[in-house]
Amino acid sequence: MSRFTPLALIATLVACAAGDPLDEELPPMGDFRLAHNIVVADNMQQVPPSRNATPEEWVEILESEIDRRFGGYEGDRLYHIGVAVDGYALAPPGIPIVLSPRSILVLSVNIWDDELGRKLHDEAEQIIVFEGTSPETMLVGSGIARNRTEQMQILSRNAARRIQLFMLENPEWFNISEEEAAAAVSGVGALAEAAEAEAAIEAASAECVPTDEAPCPEL
Repeated sequence: MSRFTPLALIATLVACAAGDPLDEELPPMGDFRLAHNIVVADNMQQVPPSRNATPEEWVEILESEIDRRFGGYEGDRLYHIGVAVDGYALAPPGIPIVLSPRSILVLSVNIWDDELGRKLHDEAEQIIVFEGTSPETMLVGSGIARNRTEQMQILSRNAARRIQLFMLENPEWFNISEEEAAAAVSGVGALAEAAEAEAAIEAASAECVPTDEAPCPEL
Protein backbone atom coordinates (compact mmCIF):
# COMPACT_ATOMS: atom_id res chain seq x y z
CA MET A 1 0.00 0.00 0.00
CA SER A 2 1.11 3.54 -0.62
CA ARG A 3 1.62 5.70 2.42
CA PHE A 4 -1.60 7.66 1.95
CA THR A 5 -4.02 5.02 0.71
CA PRO A 6 -7.49 6.45 0.00
CA LEU A 7 -9.84 6.00 2.92
CA ALA A 8 -12.39 4.09 0.85
CA LEU A 9 -9.88 1.32 0.12
CA ILE A 10 -8.76 1.16 3.73
CA ALA A 11 -12.32 0.92 5.00
CA THR A 12 -13.08 -1.89 2.57
CA LEU A 13 -10.07 -3.94 3.62
CA VAL A 14 -10.28 -3.22 7.34
CA ALA A 15 -13.91 -4.31 7.40
CA CYS A 16 -12.75 -7.89 6.82
CA ALA A 17 -9.35 -7.62 8.51
CA ALA A 18 -10.35 -9.48 11.68
CA GLY A 19 -12.75 -11.95 10.07
CA ASP A 20 -13.05 -15.53 11.24
CA PRO A 21 -10.20 -17.53 9.66
CA LEU A 22 -12.62 -20.44 9.20
CA ASP A 23 -14.46 -18.25 6.71
CA GLU A 24 -11.29 -17.41 4.76
CA GLU A 25 -9.66 -19.37 1.96
CA LEU A 26 -6.47 -20.07 3.86
CA PRO A 27 -3.22 -20.21 1.85
CA PRO A 28 -1.29 -23.47 1.31
CA MET A 29 1.32 -24.22 3.97
CA GLY A 30 3.20 -27.14 2.39
CA ASP A 31 4.40 -29.70 4.95
CA PHE A 32 2.98 -27.79 7.92
CA ARG A 33 0.91 -29.51 10.58
CA LEU A 34 0.48 -27.83 13.97
CA ALA A 35 1.80 -29.85 16.91
CA HIS A 36 2.09 -27.64 20.00
CA ASN A 37 0.74 -24.11 20.26
CA ILE A 38 2.20 -22.55 23.40
CA VAL A 39 1.53 -19.00 24.59
CA VAL A 40 3.12 -17.46 27.71
CA ALA A 41 2.28 -14.06 29.17
CA ASP A 42 3.95 -14.06 32.60
CA ASN A 43 6.25 -11.11 31.80
CA MET A 44 3.91 -8.98 29.72
CA GLN A 45 3.63 -5.25 30.37
CA GLN A 46 0.53 -3.11 30.14
CA VAL A 47 0.96 0.12 28.17
CA PRO A 48 -1.32 2.86 29.54
CA PRO A 49 -3.94 4.01 28.93
CA SER A 50 -5.42 0.53 28.88
CA ARG A 51 -8.17 -1.68 30.15
CA ASN A 52 -6.94 -4.60 32.26
CA ALA A 53 -6.42 -8.16 31.02
CA THR A 54 -4.81 -11.04 32.88
CA PRO A 55 -2.03 -13.26 31.53
CA GLU A 56 -4.43 -16.21 31.67
CA GLU A 57 -6.94 -14.36 29.47
CA TRP A 58 -4.31 -13.58 26.84
CA VAL A 59 -3.04 -17.16 26.85
CA GLU A 60 -6.54 -18.55 26.38
CA ILE A 61 -7.61 -16.27 23.56
CA LEU A 62 -4.31 -16.33 21.64
CA GLU A 63 -4.04 -20.11 21.79
CA SER A 64 -7.65 -20.34 20.61
CA GLU A 65 -7.11 -18.03 17.62
CA ILE A 66 -3.80 -19.66 16.64
CA ASP A 67 -5.51 -23.07 16.72
CA ARG A 68 -8.36 -21.62 14.69
CA ARG A 69 -6.03 -20.37 11.95
CA PHE A 70 -3.54 -23.25 11.85
CA GLY A 71 -5.43 -26.28 13.17
CA GLY A 72 -6.87 -27.30 9.81
CA TYR A 73 -3.54 -27.82 8.05
CA GLU A 74 -2.69 -31.50 7.49
CA GLY A 75 0.87 -31.53 6.23
CA ASP A 76 3.31 -34.37 6.76
CA ARG A 77 5.63 -32.62 9.21
CA LEU A 78 4.98 -31.35 12.74
CA TYR A 79 5.80 -27.80 13.83
CA HIS A 80 5.40 -25.91 17.10
CA ILE A 81 4.41 -22.26 17.48
CA GLY A 82 5.69 -20.53 20.61
CA VAL A 83 4.44 -17.06 21.51
CA ALA A 84 5.37 -14.71 24.36
CA VAL A 85 3.14 -11.72 25.05
CA ASP A 86 5.51 -8.78 25.59
CA GLY A 87 2.99 -5.98 26.01
CA TYR A 88 -0.51 -4.78 25.27
CA ALA A 89 -2.89 -1.86 25.44
CA LEU A 90 -6.68 -2.22 25.28
CA ALA A 91 -8.11 1.16 24.44
CA PRO A 92 -10.37 2.54 27.18
CA PRO A 93 -13.28 4.83 26.38
CA GLY A 94 -11.99 8.25 25.30
CA ILE A 95 -13.44 11.51 24.12
CA PRO A 96 -14.81 10.91 20.62
CA ILE A 97 -12.62 12.35 17.81
CA VAL A 98 -10.46 14.33 20.27
CA LEU A 99 -9.11 11.32 22.16
CA SER A 100 -9.72 7.88 20.66
CA PRO A 101 -6.88 5.62 21.83
CA ARG A 102 -6.16 2.46 19.85
CA SER A 103 -5.39 -1.06 21.03
CA ILE A 104 -2.05 -2.77 20.43
CA LEU A 105 -0.44 -6.15 21.09
CA VAL A 106 3.31 -6.94 21.04
CA LEU A 107 4.46 -10.56 20.71
CA SER A 108 7.70 -12.52 20.37
CA VAL A 109 7.22 -15.55 18.12
CA ASN A 110 9.29 -18.71 17.61
CA ILE A 111 8.68 -21.53 15.12
CA TRP A 112 10.08 -24.99 15.92
CA ASP A 113 10.55 -28.03 13.68
CA ASP A 114 9.60 -31.12 15.67
CA GLU A 115 11.68 -33.58 13.62
CA LEU A 116 14.80 -31.43 13.79
CA GLY A 117 14.17 -30.69 17.46
CA ARG A 118 15.17 -27.05 17.12
CA LYS A 119 13.99 -23.54 16.40
CA LEU A 120 14.05 -22.55 12.73
CA HIS A 121 15.46 -19.04 13.29
CA ASP A 122 18.04 -17.55 15.61
CA GLU A 123 16.14 -14.64 17.12
CA ALA A 124 12.51 -14.44 18.16
CA GLU A 125 10.38 -12.56 15.63
CA GLN A 126 8.78 -9.54 17.27
CA ILE A 127 5.31 -8.82 15.94
CA ILE A 128 3.39 -5.62 16.66
CA VAL A 129 -0.34 -5.81 16.01
CA PHE A 130 -2.85 -2.98 15.88
CA GLU A 131 -6.54 -3.48 16.37
CA GLY A 132 -7.66 -1.63 13.27
CA THR A 133 -11.06 -0.07 12.89
CA SER A 134 -14.53 -0.74 11.67
CA PRO A 135 -17.15 1.84 10.62
CA GLU A 136 -18.46 2.06 14.20
CA THR A 137 -14.99 2.80 15.65
CA MET A 138 -13.83 5.28 12.99
CA LEU A 139 -15.13 8.32 14.86
CA VAL A 140 -15.89 7.25 18.43
CA GLY A 141 -12.87 5.01 19.03
CA SER A 142 -12.47 1.37 19.92
CA GLY A 143 -12.88 1.95 23.66
CA ILE A 144 -16.45 3.15 23.17
CA ALA A 145 -17.58 0.92 20.30
CA ARG A 146 -15.99 -2.35 21.48
CA ASN A 147 -15.80 -4.09 24.82
CA ARG A 148 -12.61 -5.58 26.22
CA THR A 149 -13.28 -9.12 24.99
CA GLU A 150 -13.97 -7.90 21.45
CA GLN A 151 -10.72 -5.94 21.42
CA MET A 152 -8.72 -8.96 22.60
CA GLN A 153 -10.29 -11.24 20.00
CA ILE A 154 -9.62 -8.83 17.13
CA LEU A 155 -6.01 -8.31 18.23
CA SER A 156 -5.51 -12.07 18.58
CA ARG A 157 -6.95 -12.80 15.13
CA ASN A 158 -4.78 -10.11 13.59
CA ALA A 159 -1.80 -11.58 15.49
CA ALA A 160 -2.45 -15.09 14.14
CA ARG A 161 -2.51 -13.65 10.62
CA ARG A 162 0.77 -11.82 11.24
CA ILE A 163 2.34 -15.05 12.53
CA GLN A 164 1.25 -16.82 9.36
CA LEU A 165 2.71 -14.03 7.25
CA PHE A 166 6.07 -14.45 9.02
CA MET A 167 5.97 -18.17 8.33
CA LEU A 168 5.05 -17.72 4.66
CA GLU A 169 7.99 -15.35 4.22
CA ASN A 170 10.19 -18.38 4.97
CA PRO A 171 8.71 -20.98 2.57
CA GLU A 172 11.80 -23.22 2.70
CA TRP A 173 10.79 -24.21 6.25
CA PHE A 174 7.64 -25.89 4.95
CA ASN A 175 8.59 -26.99 1.42
CA ILE A 176 6.30 -24.41 -0.19
CA SER A 177 6.99 -23.49 -3.81
CA GLU A 178 8.15 -19.96 -4.54
CA GLU A 179 5.05 -19.29 -6.64
CA GLU A 180 2.65 -20.44 -3.92
CA ALA A 181 4.56 -18.55 -1.26
CA ALA A 182 4.59 -15.30 -3.26
CA ALA A 183 0.84 -15.47 -3.86
CA ALA A 184 0.14 -16.32 -0.22
CA VAL A 185 2.37 -13.53 1.12
CA SER A 186 0.61 -11.04 -1.14
CA GLY A 187 -2.86 -12.04 0.02
CA VAL A 188 -2.15 -12.45 3.72
CA GLY A 189 0.05 -9.34 3.76
CA ALA A 190 -2.69 -7.17 2.23
CA LEU A 191 -5.16 -8.18 4.93
CA ALA A 192 -2.61 -7.79 7.73
CA GLU A 193 -1.57 -4.33 6.52
CA ALA A 194 -5.19 -3.26 6.14
CA ALA A 195 -5.82 -4.01 9.80
CA GLU A 196 -3.14 -1.48 10.72
CA ALA A 197 -3.53 1.05 7.92
CA GLU A 198 -5.90 3.39 9.69
CA ALA A 199 -3.70 3.51 12.80
CA ALA A 200 -0.65 4.32 10.65
CA ILE A 201 -2.46 7.17 8.92
CA GLU A 202 -3.57 8.56 12.28
CA ALA A 203 0.03 8.59 13.47
CA ALA A 204 1.24 10.22 10.27
CA SER A 205 -1.48 12.86 10.47
CA ALA A 206 -0.64 13.66 14.10
CA GLU A 207 3.06 14.17 13.29
CA CYS A 208 2.66 15.83 9.91
CA VAL A 209 3.58 19.43 9.11
CA PRO A 210 1.54 20.26 5.98
CA THR A 211 2.88 22.09 2.96
CA ASP A 212 1.24 23.15 -0.32
CA GLU A 213 2.97 20.28 -2.12
CA ALA A 214 2.37 17.65 0.57
CA PRO A 215 -0.80 18.08 2.63
CA CYS A 216 -1.29 15.88 5.66
CA PRO A 217 -3.42 12.73 5.40
CA GLU A 218 -6.95 13.11 6.71
CA LEU A 219 -9.36 10.61 8.19
